[in-house]
Amino acid sequence: MASATAPTTLSLVKTAASSSLSSPRASFLRMPTSASRRLGFSAADPLLTCHVASRLSSIKTKGTRAVVSMAKKSVGELSGADLKGKKVFVRADLNVPLDDNQNITDDTRIRAAVPTIKHLIQNGAKVILSSHLGRPKGVTPKFSLAPLVPRLSELLGIQVVKADDCIGPEVEKLVASLPEGGVLLLENVRFYKEEEKNDPEFAKKLASLADLYVNDAFGTAHRAHASTEGVTKYLKPSVAGFLLQKELDYLVGAVSSPKRPFAAIVGGSKVSSKIGVIESLLETCDILLLGGGMIFTFYKAQGISVGSSLVEEDKLDLATTLLAKAKAKGVNLLLPSDVVIADKFAPDANSKVCFLNSYK
Repeated sequence: MASATAPTTLSLVKTAASSSLSSPRASFLRMPTSASRRLGFSAADPLLTCHVASRLSSIKTKGTRAVVSMAKKSVGELSGADLKGKKVFVRADLNVPLDDNQNITDDTRIRAAVPTIKHLIQNGAKVILSSHLGRPKGVTPKFSLAPLVPRLSELLGIQVVKADDCIGPEVEKLVASLPEGGVLLLENVRFYKEEEKNDPEFAKKLASLADLYVNDAFGTAHRAHASTEGVTKYLKPSVAGFLLQKELDYLVGAVSSPKRPFAAIVGGSKVSSKIGVIESLLETCDILLLGGGMIFTFYKAQGISVGSSLVEEDKLDLATTLLAKAKAKGVNLLLPSDVVIADKFAPDANSKVCFLNSYK
């Protein structure tokens, strides 16, 4: 029996291999009045647009609900006096895709980090830049941040210095020699297993390099890692960068006073890590689309065969409860109507796209 082990699609969206460089998160769409543009993204198959638009047209809009706002102090609120001569630890998301020759194939995330870094160097700060790349298991040369230095230097208009580590005596020497307006790029923080474990001692070593902290890594801000959460216990102030603040401001506006009808898309492999998000969105959305590996838990909860796909067996009752809650609240909760099935999870697998009612 073939197993639904490959990436899923929402309705008839053309399937693409999911990137290991992208962290799953909820993304919110404001729906324009034009039915042909209601999804707000150009990659959608026209059939998906029609499918969701037809659902939206039949939804009775909801009243505004109270939502707790998220207020974060921004780096823009720090004055020149706050920054001049200060060592600033900046956690950015420079997790860009590289080809086999270590060439950057998409520099979007690097460019997104530039405004915050430029603001800091223009105010005389000494920038200590930190990021992860991929999912290395220990020190892995192909996941080094070294290939990012030329592009970073070009975008910033200065020569970025690269450290061979992210902690230790040699890094401390580089920090000590960093001039005002200079940028030091630390090596991949995930070369240390302590990063993802949010080890206090590792976080303390990272924090010891700087005077204050800026988080501009929206894509990883939801993870309690040493460089995103642990360091904030030792560095004050800890503020949001321009990118993170922009995303937070947008999310607050989108959720607290959304234009109707309002839809949200949530992806991810596990239902257990999305419970809070889904329950919160059920209070706000008119339509909720679920994707990623967690859909198979919802499928199985409805008695649909899922082969050997990822399923959280202990969350089947929860999935059933969430489906019932969505129905009770009048929220159209949509799951993909087609999946990719394969005989194994590998690039050379025999695979095909099937509608749910056509595979066993």
